[in-house]
Order: sequence, then C-alpha cells, then structure tokens
Amino acid sequence: MAEQDPRKQSGDEQAPADTSMRKAAEDMVAMVEAGAREPSNRFAAGTITFLCLAWSLFQLYVAYQPMDSHIARAWHLAFAVCLAFLAYPAYKQHSQPMWVKWTKMVLPNFARRSIRTYIPYYDMVLAALATAGALYIWWDYDQLITRQGLPNQLDIWMGIITIALLLEAARRSLGPALTILGGIFLAYTIFGPYLPEVLRHRGVPLDFIISDMYLTTTGIFGVPLGVSTDFVFLFVLFGAMLDRAGGGKYFIDVAFSALGTFRGGPAKAAVLASGLTGLVSGSSIANTVTTGTFTIPLMKKVGFPGYKAAAVEVAASTNGQLMPPVMGAAAFIMAEIVGIPYLDVVRAAVLPAVISYMALFWVVHIESMKMGIKAIPRSQLPPFFRTLLRGCHFIIPLGVLLFFLVVLRRSPVTSALLAIESLAVIMFVQRPIVAFLTLGVHRRAGTLDPNVDIPRFIALAAWEGLKDVWNGLIMGARNMISVGVATATAGIIVGVVTITGLVGRFITLIDTISMGNVVLMLIFTAMTCLILGMGMPTTANYIIMATLTAPVIVQLGADAGLVFPLIAAHLFVFYFGILADDTPPVGLAAYAGAAIARADPIKTGLQGFSYDMRTAILPFIFLFNTDLLMIAGVTSTGGIIWLDDYVHIAWIFFAGLTAMFAFASAVQGWLVRSCNWIERLFLLLVSASTFRPGFFAEHIPLDRHETQVLGVVIFYSLVAWQKLDTKKRKQIFQKYFKHEQ
Repeated sequence: MAEQDPRKQSGDEQAPADTSMRKAAEDMVAMVEAGAREPSNRFAAGTITFLCLAWSLFQLYVAYQPMDSHIARAWHLAFAVCLAFLAYPAYKQHSQPMWVKWTKMVLPNFARRSIRTYIPYYDMVLAALATAGALYIWWDYDQLITRQGLPNQLDIWMGIITIALLLEAARRSLGPALTILGGIFLAYTIFGPYLPEVLRHRGVPLDFIISDMYLTTTGIFGVPLGVSTDFVFLFVLFGAMLDRAGGGKYFIDVAFSALGTFRGGPAKAAVLASGLTGLVSGSSIANTVTTGTFTIPLMKKVGFPGYKAAAVEVAASTNGQLMPPVMGAAAFIMAEIVGIPYLDVVRAAVLPAVISYMALFWVVHIESMKMGIKAIPRSQLPPFFRTLLRGCHFIIPLGVLLFFLVVLRRSPVTSALLAIESLAVIMFVQRPIVAFLTLGVHRRAGTLDPNVDIPRFIALAAWEGLKDVWNGLIMGARNMISVGVATATAGIIVGVVTITGLVGRFITLIDTISMGNVVLMLIFTAMTCLILGMGMPTTANYIIMATLTAPVIVQLGADAGLVFPLIAAHLFVFYFGILADDTPPVGLAAYAGAAIARADPIKTGLQGFSYDMRTAILPFIFLFNTDLLMIAGVTSTGGIIWLDDYVHIAWIFFAGLTAMFAFASAVQGWLVRSCNWIERLFLLLVSASTFRPGFFAEHIPLDRHETQVLGVVIFYSLVAWQKLDTKKRKQIFQKYFKHEQ
C-alpha cells in the first residue's frame, strides 16, 4: 500500500525540482543543521553514528533518571563539541585556507581528498581535547565544589582550552558571527577599564573569568545549556523521529489535498504544511527544504514566479518557529529566563502566532487574485479523506504530547518522553501492519505468490521499522549539534553580561541613542536583532538579545510611564530574531528556497520579507496592546494577570485577525480588487485603531471596545463595497461587450 504522491496526482510526472538545485538546498541544510561530513571510511562513519546514538540514549536516560544538572550539562556539551569537530569541516572545499594550500605542495594526495568524505587527524585531536575539557567538570566534580571560587592552574588551563575550542566549534557549525561576538565579549571583560566611560568597568582577573565561565553554572554551563539538556533535545528528537516515520510527508499530502482546490492552492498548502511542520521543527531552513521541495515547483506550475513561490515557502517556514509548542527551542529558554511556567509562555505566544499564519493565508490569496491564478481541479489531487485517514496514526504522538502538556499539565520532559515512546511504537509496528494488509489485498485478489514466506516478509518489515527508530535517534542527535554548541557559546555572552554589569550600561547607551523615545528604542532593538540574526541561529540570537535588550525594553518603558510585561519584551526580540532568516543579504532560508526555485536569493529574500511585514508589526502591537498575549495586567511584584474571559479572548483574536488582514491588504494594495490610495489609507487606519484602540480612544468619544468594533465594521464595509463595485463594473463591461457585438 504505497503512499500517494500529490505531485503525481497533479499530473506532474517530472521531479519537483532540478536535482542539482535540490541537492544544493539539502547541502545547505546539512551544513547548518546536521553537519556536512559523510565519511567514506567505515570506522569514521561508525564513530559519528555511535556518538549520535549514544547521545540520544544518554538524553533519554537522563530524562528517566535525572542526575546532577551540572554533570548532565557537561556530558551534553561533550557530545555536542565532539560531534561538531567530527561532523563539520574546518573550512569549505572551495575556500581552503593558506595552510592547506601549503600542505598540498608537500603532500600532493592531500589535494584529492574531500573534506566531506574524510576526517583529518587534527579534527580527531581537537574533538578529543574539547570532549576532555567538557568532561573535566564531571571527572573532578567533587574537588571543584570544594575549591569553588579558587581555581588551580589545571582548572584555568582546562577552561582556556574548552572556551577556545567551543568558539571554534561554533565557527564551524554556526558560522563566524557568534564566535566573533563571543570573542568581543570576552575581550570586553579584559579591556573594559580602557573603554569610554559609558561602557567602562573595573576589569576582571583571568582566574575569575575562567571560574565564572567554566566552573560554575553562570557561563558556559548556564541556563541556556541547561534548557538544551533538559528540554530542547527531547523535542528536537521527537521532531526528527516524526519526520523519519513519514509524518512530514503526511502533513504535506494533507495540506495539498485540503487546500489544492482553492485559488492559489499550492501556495496555501505550503503555508499549512509549513505551519504543521513548525509545530515540532525548530529550524526554518530545514522546514523550507522539507516542504519546499514539493510546494515550490507546484506553485511555479500554477503561475507563481520562481522568486515569489520561494518567498511564500520561506515566509511560511520562518513563521513556523513562532508556532508553539517548540518555537525554535526558545519557548523553554524563555520560560527559564523570565521565570514563568512553560505553558504560560505558550499561552502568551499562541494568539500572535495563529494570527500571523492566518494573515499569510490572506497574503497568498491576495497574490493569487492579483496574478489571476486559478485552483487545481479536484481530479488532479488525492482524495482528502483517504489521505487524512492513511496517515492519521501520526496524529497520535502529537495528541499525546499536547494532551499531557496542556490538559494534564505534566512537565515538558514527561510529555515529550511519552510522545517519543508512542512514536517509537508506531514506527516499529507501522511497516509490519502495512505488509500484513498488503498480503491480505493480494490474497483476496488471487495475486499472492504461493512461494512467499509470510512470516519472513513481516519480520523484514519489522526490521525496517526498527531501523527507522535507529535512524531517527541518530538524526535527532545530528540536528542537536548546532543547538548544543549555540546555547553553550551564548552562555559565554550571558556570563560576561552578568559579571560586568553590562545591562545597566547598555540601558544608558540605548537611552542616549534613542533620546528617551520608546518607539526609537524599539526600532533600534529590532534592527539589532535583525543584524545579529543574519549570522547566527535564532536560539543564540534570542539568548543574547534577551540578556542585553529585553531588560532595556522593560526599564525604558517604565521610565516613559509604560508597563511592558517581561514576557512581551522577550517575545519582541524573539520575533525579530526569527525574521532574520529571510532578511537579505544573509537570510539562509531565502537562499535555500531560492536554490529549489532556481531564483535570485536576494530577490527572494526581499519578497519574503515583504510578506513578513505583517509579522514585523506584531511585536510592536502586543507590547502596547498586551490583550493579544492574553495578559490583562501586571501586579506590583511583576506577576502576570492573565485574561480568563474566553468570549473576550475570542473577540481579541477576531479583531486582531481583522486588523492584520487590513494591514496586509494596505501593504499589498489589494482587497477584493486593486485599492486606490484613499482605500489603502482607510485600511491602515482600521489596522491601527483595531490593534491600538486605547490610543484612539483618547482622541475620539469612544471607548477601547467601541473603537475596535468601529474598525472591524469599516473593514468589512469596505470589503462589501469593493465586491459591489466589482460586480457593477463587471455588469457594465458585459453590457458594453454585448453592445459592441
């Protein structure tokens, strides 16, 4: 019972994209997410496989049998840095450093070896040293506690080696941006006394730097790495196993089957499929390639230009990180930093995420109308209910996760473990069940080969299911390499901020630059998030900006007489860190989508960012209108008062969605038909008054609720007017055409 492919159902007999373009996109994901090396040597390949499997099993063991958090973090980092040196080359094949070129002169055979297929000896040595540096915490843990704050010479040297190799591992797996930033912050601890007064501090001795960064849970082994150890790995593992089981393809098939018959169906299916994948995926780049391989060619087939098809997929995949429960691993880190339960983070994030996604459906619909794109006939699509039922077992582990997490309010660790267990059972039994049903079909049809060994046939299917579980465990660990390294490296920056008191100086600096203007301060912060996010993953970007700028937003807002909840400030920097993935000139998701579409990546990134403009205004809105976060207020002690009126929450969602539709239509210049400048101005006023009713209520004789109602009424009145006007124009045209005939 082979699964149907929506590409074949739509009559597209060719591959979804040129093989070389798809391979280039997949290579990009490998470089960023899982490591570029696939060694040809069996021992080297087996070593990476063994370490990945051991890491996954270790994390599952720690989840079942918790150990000392510092020791668990040390082992977590040891696996991450060791695999970073083994799986990520020191340089790209086409940009070899000078020392490699010199080596070729002495060893000509060195030039013929690809860094993708072998592991040099120096990488093995560096991997061993990095592992030893991380595990030194575990090896000498009792003595480290005894001499806490008084490191000996061995402690200092091991700390220097570990920090240096961690920065190199970050350069390999994440690019140079985070390494450079970490180096700048470390230099700040040493050269702080010589800086201008606004950034000056008294200086920090080397032994204190090493003690804080390496031997305590303030720096490298701080909260970010702790969250990666305790929560993030399990959710990334769950996503990798679900994709390996076939859940990713199932989501794509269901999306196409459900939405293909609508105008611009493939583009709307891309949005839905990316949203479903984003529920468990923490990577916008991997999401782009996974779903874009199917969606982008079909969008091009129905009439979307290549760069717009790629931009739709990039915008949808980038927004996938906004979707709870994973949110690109930031939800767990956010809960720890802000000091609120994880479910409260999900509660605050859910309405903006859903509104942003539904607004992207509206943007795609507008683009389809502007270009006159028609729907795909139902006959060319797979049957919806058959497609939905064929893979409905993939919904079971997601249901288990959400049921235990949201309904029973179990911890994220327990919920993820139970979901992984249910998924592992499904992966093991689905192939034998399909094999058994296939045999039954052939038996009833009289086409069953009498020589087939039925027990052996089913046993082989069970073995394939076991291999799926095995490969899912390995892929989950490979996907975690960059996350583990990123959180540890970001911990260096967090540690520097802590020991130097940089936040207070940063508040003074931003206050001076923005001249006390809160809006300018927020724009400056958003631009900083976008710039930093161009060179580093979302998780690391969020940790750094949450440490530096989230307290600044709260403090400067309070100085201006505004109350910004801390969770709102953290979501603000998180949103703009995500948008960096499709922001030119470095947006990696845009490059991946453009590679599949064979389009210009800069043009793709610009178009994708224009689609994401609706997401870019949301953080500004929910800072000033916390109703969108379901926050009614903040107590005197900083606690959150949550909205509990479900009717009010439903109205907030409807009004917010209407405002976002109005903003998207104003930006795109289209509602039911093309909008003139007066209609676009009305749409912007509707969006502003509905999103920020309190501001308008101060200037007109209406309260907040009445202002929102007025904005909603104006929007739908404008929709009705354009429909009537379009119908009237069509009738006039038909009469004129009939008269001419």
